Amino acid sequence: MDALSNPRQTEPVVTRLRPSDGALAPDASSWVPPEAPLAMPTQSLTEFDGAGRHKNITRHRVFGFWLARLFVFGGGLCLTAYGAYEMYKVVEVGGVTPLEWVLLFLFVANFSWIALACMSAFAGFFWLLLFSRKRSLPPVSLRQRTAIVMPVYNEAPARIFAALEAMIEEVEASGRGRAFEWFFLSDTTDPEIFVAEEQAFLAMRERLGQSCRLFYRHRPKNLNRKSGNIEEFVTRWGNRYPHMVVLDADSLMTGNTIIALAAAMEADPDAGIIQTIPLIVNRNTLFARLQQFAARIYGPVIAAGVSVSTGRDGNYWGHNAILRTKAFAAHCGLPVLRGRPPLGGHILSHDFVEAALIRRAGYAVYMLPSLGGSFEECPPSLIDLSTRDRRWCQGNLQHSRVLLAKGLHPMSRQHFVTGIMAYAASPLWMAQLIVGIIIVLQASYIRPEYFPSGFTLFPAWPRFDPERSLELFGLTMTILLLPKFLGLALGLIQGTTRRDAGGASRLLASGLFEIIMSALLAPIMMLIQTGHVMHFVFGLDTGWDPQRRDDGSIPFKDIVRRHRSHVALGVLSLVAGLSISPSLVAWMSPTIVGLILAIFLSWGTGLRGAGIALRRAGLLVTPEERITPPVVARANFLAGERARLDAEGPKGLSLLHADSRFRAFHVASLPRQQKRRNGNISPEWALAGAKLSDAETIDEAIAWLRPMERMAILLDPALIAHLARLPKERPGAESAAPAR
Repeated sequence: MDALSNPRQTEPVVTRLRPSDGALAPDASSWVPPEAPLAMPTQSLTEFDGAGRHKNITRHRVFGFWLARLFVFGGGLCLTAYGAYEMYKVVEVGGVTPLEWVLLFLFVANFSWIALACMSAFAGFFWLLLFSRKRSLPPVSLRQRTAIVMPVYNEAPARIFAALEAMIEEVEASGRGRAFEWFFLSDTTDPEIFVAEEQAFLAMRERLGQSCRLFYRHRPKNLNRKSGNIEEFVTRWGNRYPHMVVLDADSLMTGNTIIALAAAMEADPDAGIIQTIPLIVNRNTLFARLQQFAARIYGPVIAAGVSVSTGRDGNYWGHNAILRTKAFAAHCGLPVLRGRPPLGGHILSHDFVEAALIRRAGYAVYMLPSLGGSFEECPPSLIDLSTRDRRWCQGNLQHSRVLLAKGLHPMSRQHFVTGIMAYAASPLWMAQLIVGIIIVLQASYIRPEYFPSGFTLFPAWPRFDPERSLELFGLTMTILLLPKFLGLALGLIQGTTRRDAGGASRLLASGLFEIIMSALLAPIMMLIQTGHVMHFVFGLDTGWDPQRRDDGSIPFKDIVRRHRSHVALGVLSLVAGLSISPSLVAWMSPTIVGLILAIFLSWGTGLRGAGIALRRAGLLVTPEERITPPVVARANFLAGERARLDAEGPKGLSLLHADSRFRAFHVASLPRQQKRRNGNISPEWALAGAKLSDAETIDEAIAWLRPMERMAILLDPALIAHLARLPKERPGAESAAPAR
């Protein structure tokens, strides 16, 4: 058995570049390939000439997609109509008051959302059960070159370089490695991480050999975030690569999956974007393991339903997908939205918009739900998820400005609506709860007006049909939970999934536990997302800090600060409910309990030990944990080795000062446009130069320098030369030392 099929058997030699190393590191001129520019013009949202749309070269079967679309959207519409009718019958007793009309509207808005998800899950379940088939192995050869690009921003170098190295090894082992070239596209602004990235890159190039087609590019400014990073790559090297696979910093893909994506793109000249469905791996905290289990057991059913109903008019999630480079460059240059952030300015959730624009140009966008071999990670705690959701919420709400863009395919508009509703549903749900409470208050404490001023035979008095209300509640919960039940059913039917998840009893117990925890966490997320939406509605922007990916608990005082308002609202709801009606408390009990326990739930689910304990008990276990995919195991091993070595020796400016060979490569790798022009003096550059001039030792200079000043040094050869001249110790320190 080779090392790739069992990565634990072979431990690689992970090297660190030191001044004493005898081996030659790669020439700095080979850090990037020769440039092959490709224009990426900005697209208009108000004008579109359909005459330039791509015409299909081959015929594609679409009848099945239209049939699935009719089933999903037609079935969702029928369910919504039935739910609306039942809700109307619930509130019509004694006449419908204005508040009850509001309640009916809010109910229909929320019910339609879950009805569509339910029908989509049904479609995915039947497709996976009856029509899904494994893809054949990749072809013997590939005719075109593909770039694999990993945009990174202040990420841990040990993790990202290990992931890409594991993928490179698998592709090279397949014998098809010459069809791929690999890029780290760094937008890192942290000087310590910047130096660590370069050091890891040189060490990785040394291990893989001079013939390795691995490149590294650094941008000093994170202009337009990830979309700007990809755009800069396309405009510099896009003409060199017919296709590019876009990864995230937490992405992993097997070699066969990467090759299969390239083969699928070559075989389908009408495809613009082909998307995989990533599974979550490497998670240990209880919160992350809940997400990992849900993504593995329920996710395939939901994703397959989306895939079969959208067909070749699908969506793009920004990573673990292959793009046709020239089509992407010609049609996906993002415009800047008019107005100020949060709803104006640069488009944050760029992937949905890029899919809509390339589909508008006539190219297909679709998923391969049965391909497999695609992985990612997820936030380790509720607070980390909230931080990520804040960014996604702003980006998805921006789509309201793109929704009516000229020439978009109807399915692209539906994707935008889906993304907006993912966050608008929370304030709608909250509004529905508030209106329901007000109506109960009105019925309990406000005397009905039996003789209103206008002519009427009967007074308008809020009343409900309790029997229908209970039936409607049962219907709503069934539709809400049915996607989870279908995922569990499929897992039980599929023997491999059932066995690798711990057997039928453990799989069912894990599903029940996940449903209970989701019900408790749902009201907390409702308030968090409602706060995000209100934040942006009132015109406040958000930042774009790097995501915390490592397992590790957040300080308890921070958890208390973030959730104390949720607990207060839960207690207030309990007291108010008891004073109104015990039945109201029973109806709201899942929401009230979740809010009252918010601090405990957020703290407990963020603990690594809790997740490990459940794993040892055989709960929330996924098949990928029992039999770890080789690329995941290899990446984890390499990351551990790299992290161990990174903890040794000098770092940052200290490494640049101590290692003359590394310093020479760093200076040679700086692009011309990155080097400071005479007369272009920034405050950080001036302060860095002044502090270097005043410092008598390198340690003194490093202690004085702030992060932005350190970055100014790293980007300027003159300041680097000044840094290198500083002594390690004060002049005369050795002579002043007492003789032994």
